[in-house]
Amino acid sequence: MSQPITTRNHPSYWAFIVHRVSGVGLACFLPVHLYVIGLAIKDDGQLDSFLSWAETLPVKLAETGLVLLLAAHMAGGLRVLAIEFLPWRDSQKTLIAIAAGVTIAFGLLFLLRAI
Repeated sequence: MSQPITTRNHPSYWAFIVHRVSGVGLACFLPVHLYVIGLAIKDDGQLDSFLSWAETLPVKLAETGLVLLLAAHMAGGLRVLAIEFLPWRDSQKTLIAIAAGVTIAFGLLFLLRAI
């Protein structure tokens, strides 16, 4: 006899968690983004200094993480829209796996381009 599926061990639950965590991560990034925009408006020298620092490997890896957050959040948002507007199907696990694969592919493409 197989184990019953618990709510917290289901792909839809993990898709929900990834969508929420990516949203929080993007919200944490927003003040940094606004700060850099402020540098661009206020002082060219400080912006140039920041941009030279942004060419370092740790920052490139962080940018890759940001792209992964964006892709995961977009995929999660599309999943929510599909749940809202499309009929429920048994292939939801497959769609979640495809969304995860596309998210990782976007992150890897960005990382390869950045290095």
